[in-house]
Amino acid sequence: MDSPEKVQKVRVAVAPAAAPDGGYAWFILLSCFMVFALTFGVIKSFGVFYVEIHKYFETTATGTSWITSIAVATIHIVAPVASALSARYSHRSVVIMGGLICSLGVVFGAFANNLVELYLTVGFLNGFGYALTWTPTVTMLGLYFERRRPVANALASAGECILTFVLTPLCQLLIDSYTWRGALLILGGLQLNLCVFGMLLRPLKATREVTSEVRAEEEGLSLELLPIDDSEKSKPGKELRISEGSDLGAIEALLEDPEEIPNSSMKVHVSKNRTKRAELRTKILLYVDYTLITNARFMVYSMFGVFAALGFFAPALFLVPYARSKGTEEYQAAALMSISAVLDLFGRVFFGWVANLRQVETVQQLAASVILLGTVLLLCPLASSFTELVAFSAAYGLAYGATVAIHITVLAEIVGVHRLGSALGFFMLIRSSGGLLGPPIAGFFIDKMSDYGTGFLMAGVALIVSALFLLLLHQMNHRGRASATNSHDMQK
Repeated sequence: MDSPEKVQKVRVAVAPAAAPDGGYAWFILLSCFMVFALTFGVIKSFGVFYVEIHKYFETTATGTSWITSIAVATIHIVAPVASALSARYSHRSVVIMGGLICSLGVVFGAFANNLVELYLTVGFLNGFGYALTWTPTVTMLGLYFERRRPVANALASAGECILTFVLTPLCQLLIDSYTWRGALLILGGLQLNLCVFGMLLRPLKATREVTSEVRAEEEGLSLELLPIDDSEKSKPGKELRISEGSDLGAIEALLEDPEEIPNSSMKVHVSKNRTKRAELRTKILLYVDYTLITNARFMVYSMFGVFAALGFFAPALFLVPYARSKGTEEYQAAALMSISAVLDLFGRVFFGWVANLRQVETVQQLAASVILLGTVLLLCPLASSFTELVAFSAAYGLAYGATVAIHITVLAEIVGVHRLGSALGFFMLIRSSGGLLGPPIAGFFIDKMSDYGTGFLMAGVALIVSALFLLLLHQMNHRGRASATNSHDMQK
C-alpha cells in the first residue's frame, strides 16, 4: 500500500529584485557613506598615529607599517566570510557585530605595551570588524542601485574623503592633548557609530518568485514547478517528476530552462547520494559562489586588484612622515592629507558622474585613472617644499578619487549584481596579498634608502603594472562582444 504523500510549499526567488534607484535606497547610501568614513577614512588618517607610535616604540618604518598592513589584509581575507554571514543571517546584523568588534579593537589598542599587541588589536581585530561592516554594506548598495550605481558608489565612497579631511587634523589635536593612547580611545568610541548606521540596512525583497510543491514519497522524490507570473496564473502548471536513480545532469538542465519541461509529466530516476550532493552544492552556492574562480574575466580583474593594493595604501600611510622628513611642521603635514581628501572627494563625485554617462567603457576609464595615479606617485620624490607637497597631495587625491569611484562598478559589470556579494568577497580575498605586503615592502625600501620617497616609487610601479591587467580585461571584453555578434549573425 502506497504511503500518503507529503506536500510542502516553498517560495523560491528566481531573480534579484529590481533596484529601486531611489526612495529607501538613499538611506542605504547614507549608511554606506558612513561605513566608508569610519573604516577606510580612519585607515587613511592613521599616518599621524604612525609618527607617534614610531617614536614611542623606537622601531623601524617596516615594523610600524605592519599595523596598517595587517588591518588592510584582514579586511580582504575576511571579506568572503562577511559575504557568507550576510547571506546566512542578515546584512544588518553582520554590520552591527562588525562595528562592535572594530571599536573594541581600537580601544584595546590604546593599552598596548608593544607593537605585537598593536598588531593584534588595531591591526587584526580592527580589520576583522571593518570587513564585517564594509563588505555587506557595499553589497547592499549594489542591490539598491542599478541605473545610478556608478554615482551611488562614488557618493558612498566620498565618506572616506570627508572623514579623512576632518579626522587627520583632529587626530593630531587629540594626540597633542591626550597622547596617542587617549586619541585611540576616542577613536574607538567614534567607531561605535558603525552599529547605528548598520541598523539602516533593510533587506530588499524580491519581486519575482515561483511556488514549488515537493511531494516526498518513501523511496522517491517528486518536484512540481508552478509558475505564478500574472499572465500564467490561469494556465496549467508544468510538472516534472523525479524518481530514484535518474540522471542529475538532465534534471539540472531542465531546471535551468523551464521552457524545456514538457506539459506531460516526466519521470527521471535520481540516486539518493547524487540528490544529497546537489542539495549540498546548492546550499554552498547560496552563501559562497566558488564557481567565480572559473570566470577568466573575474580572475584577471582580481590580479589587477592584487597589484593595485600594493600601491593603494602605502602613500596615505607615508605622506605625513615624508612631509615631516622634509621639514614641514606637524599641522602642515596633517593638512596635506586634508587637501588630498578634498580633491579625492571631487574626483570620486566627478568621475562617478562621468562613468554614469556611459560615454566611455568603465574599464577604459579605470585603466586611465590608475595609470595617472601611478604616474603621480612616481613624481612624488621631486616634491620637497610645502608648496610642492600641496600640489602633489592635490594631484594624488584627484587621481585616487577617480580610481576608487568606479572599481566596484566594474566588478558588478563583470559578474552581474546577483553575484556581487560573493564576487566582492573573493575579490577582496585575492587582493589581500597586495594589501598585506604593500606597506611593509614600501617600509623596507624606506629603511634601506633612508628616504620616504622610495615608498612612493614602489607604489607607483605597482599601480602601473596593475593597469596592464585592466588593458587585458578590456581586450577580453572586446573579443567577447565580437564573438557574440558573429554568433548572432550566423544564426540569422
